[in-house]
Amino acid sequence: MNASVRLSASSLRAHKRRFAGTFLAVFLGVAFLAGTLVMGDTLRASFDTMFGNATSGTDAVVRSADAITTPGESEGVREPVATDLVGTIEKVPGVAAAAPNIQGAGQLIGRNGDPIGGQGPPTLAGNWISDPELNAYRLADGHAPRGPGEVVIDRGTAERGDLKIGDTTTLRTPDPVKVTVVGLATFGGEDGMAQVTFTGMTRADAEKYLTAAPGEAATIQVRAGPGVSQQELVDELTPVLPKGVEAITGQESAEENTDMISSQFLSVFTTLLLVFSGVALLVATFSIHNTFAIVVAQRTRENALLRALGASRRQVTVATLVEASAVAVIASAAGLAGGIGIAAGLQALFPAIGFPFPDGDLVISGLSMALPLAVGVVVCLGSALLPAVRAGRTAPLAALRETAVDTSGASRTRAVTGLALIALALGVTLTGVLASPSIWLAATGAVLALIAFVVLGPVASTTAVRVLGGPLDRLRGVTGGLARRNALRSPKRTAATASALMIGVAVVSLFTVFGASLKATMDQTVARSFAGDVAISTPSFGAGGSGLSPRLADAVQRLPEVDTAVGLGRGVAEVDGKGRALTVTDPVALERTFDLGEIRGSMNGLGADGIAITENEAGKQHLKTGDKARLTFTDGRTQTFTVRAVYGRSELAGDYVITRDAWAPHRTQDADTLVAVSFKDGVGTDDGKAAVEKAAAQYGNPEVQTRDEYAQSAAGGIDMMLTLVYALLALAVLIALLGIANTLTLAIHERTRELGLLRAVGQTRSQLRAMVRWESILVAAFGTVGGLALGAFLGWVLVEASDGASDSAFAFAMPPLQLTVVALVGLTAGALAGLRPARRAARLDVLRVIATE
Repeated sequence: MNASVRLSASSLRAHKRRFAGTFLAVFLGVAFLAGTLVMGDTLRASFDTMFGNATSGTDAVVRSADAITTPGESEGVREPVATDLVGTIEKVPGVAAAAPNIQGAGQLIGRNGDPIGGQGPPTLAGNWISDPELNAYRLADGHAPRGPGEVVIDRGTAERGDLKIGDTTTLRTPDPVKVTVVGLATFGGEDGMAQVTFTGMTRADAEKYLTAAPGEAATIQVRAGPGVSQQELVDELTPVLPKGVEAITGQESAEENTDMISSQFLSVFTTLLLVFSGVALLVATFSIHNTFAIVVAQRTRENALLRALGASRRQVTVATLVEASAVAVIASAAGLAGGIGIAAGLQALFPAIGFPFPDGDLVISGLSMALPLAVGVVVCLGSALLPAVRAGRTAPLAALRETAVDTSGASRTRAVTGLALIALALGVTLTGVLASPSIWLAATGAVLALIAFVVLGPVASTTAVRVLGGPLDRLRGVTGGLARRNALRSPKRTAATASALMIGVAVVSLFTVFGASLKATMDQTVARSFAGDVAISTPSFGAGGSGLSPRLADAVQRLPEVDTAVGLGRGVAEVDGKGRALTVTDPVALERTFDLGEIRGSMNGLGADGIAITENEAGKQHLKTGDKARLTFTDGRTQTFTVRAVYGRSELAGDYVITRDAWAPHRTQDADTLVAVSFKDGVGTDDGKAAVEKAAAQYGNPEVQTRDEYAQSAAGGIDMMLTLVYALLALAVLIALLGIANTLTLAIHERTRELGLLRAVGQTRSQLRAMVRWESILVAAFGTVGGLALGAFLGWVLVEASDGASDSAFAFAMPPLQLTVVALVGLTAGALAGLRPARRAARLDVLRVIATE
């Protein structure tokens, strides 16, 4: 063992450059994984701190016991509690203070006329609580609101909206309310609660604009007296609370908020980053394996001499693994430091590109350091294992031969195995996508397809390089022909080098195709379902925004240019015990403005006790026209509705439709999510849109868009997602580029004497550089073409699987321009990867390299 270690140490010292690419591949993969884990821990800790600060002075929260949660949402909607409970609560032993917390959506308009926030984090409005312990915000400047229209806003919101004390602006609740800023507040010593906007109003204004009726609050916050624990306070409150109302500790409230963020956002976010870390490490695996395979092939005579001098197979294998271990440990340790830097960079980057996170110091846990270190070592050793075993099998007689070059790969066994895997992958995938829709079957087929591509790589590389390199003979003459022959020399090596780039390109292509398909789906949905001329909406995603005033549709309907204007509001209820989203609207106007498909029954007579549902939901609930459906609302009341219409499409109209009269007794803060407008015959789009914009300006100036603009806006988040994906996948492409460069560098070392002979017979330095560069481009072209084919197939699988798992119809789209850009990036990566090896090859001394053994 000691001899093996000494041998490995001397080899590493003598050939440091050989392992530079391996070091960088391990370093980058481990750094990204460590950065992801550190970022996840930091975000969880930051949200814990943020929600802990929000409830630091609240020992108990009194709220409705039941919540209705609709599919796809983790936070349920609760019934308000009566504010007159405050008097009862204040009399409970152990209570020091209690205050109603009236809270709803409220979006401020900045000095420039644009809404503040709304892109993710909530835009909140509520009553300003005078008790400083129960109020998470602290007044920093000005005074608390005292009269109608006076508000306190957090400093962060004031800065983003260029607002100051004394300014008058509009607050969308969603009805526009003229407000005057009389105070600025801080949150936990910071300018605000991350990117959340908060507007504090008088209790009277909060009841007027944020609740359905006076005397209602979202919760009641309670502070305990000296010596009373939170749990003791809850135990005292529980017996005096009416049925359907509960008390939880302030700590439980903070934990619920953190859990909600974790399940709804953080888990998805960190999982996404971990997937990209996995892709980067997978790409690194190919690069590392290729490096060690080439090094072992180049050291065939050296290993054979060791065997001839008495070294055992085990000693030669261990010596190679010790080299890999040294590289793995050093690169992984450096990767941990790089990961901390990546986490710090992500923490600064994401808020800048529209992903606002709370501030906080980096949290570096033992697991976040130990796991990437272990993964880096295992990946590196695993990648080097087969080459090490191959090194140990070197026969002593190989010392009498010239340096061996690995030319295996294009065997019949490999071809048969690869084709069998492709057939199996297609069978499993098509079964999971078409015959019996299943996400798991489709995913299994996709993984099998990836394995099949890797197995068939050496078989396909010979044909692919001949085809792709064919034009080089005509365009670049002898130089191009030599580049093509060099790429053909070792099919297995070419395939292994190209596979790293293939995986990176495949994942980029997968998301490109899926993103284009999502856009095409949105275009198809709007074109098929929305028959109006313009749409009024508030651009927002997540919990942000305040919606549209329910009075806006009526105001637009009165315009002489307008034929029909219909607003789509949102409600929630349990339908036969299951939480469902309700569309609150005028059903007759809805039918005129949206294509609902085939309608059984009539949308005209829903009234206050009728409901319309989609054909799909009718099948799930076993309902038909004339049947009764029991709806339980957030106020706890249950009402029986008659199914008066069953319609075919639900994409924009939703699965359940009720009238505003039916919703009115149960509503809380009312808002529309969309107003669809159809013009009268003869009214041009520009004239009609201008009239609608003028009318909408009085309701907080929401955005008015044509049908095409609305479709593009609705798909706007996809571009942001793709930008983030491309930025993250750039790491995988970089590792693949390093792998190509490292392979070429090692190949040049292997072909040193050959290159010298080419120079000796007249090849110029520029021709030599061009030959190496074109070889690199051919390898990259093979990987890029394979990646595009695999990515397009996986994109189709993902779209079809999503279509089968969703009620909405997905459209598959292949974006030629974006995929062409991906192809050009892949080829450019190949050209860049060949620059340094080509330059190094051209600098070789002719006489010295001819004499090289």
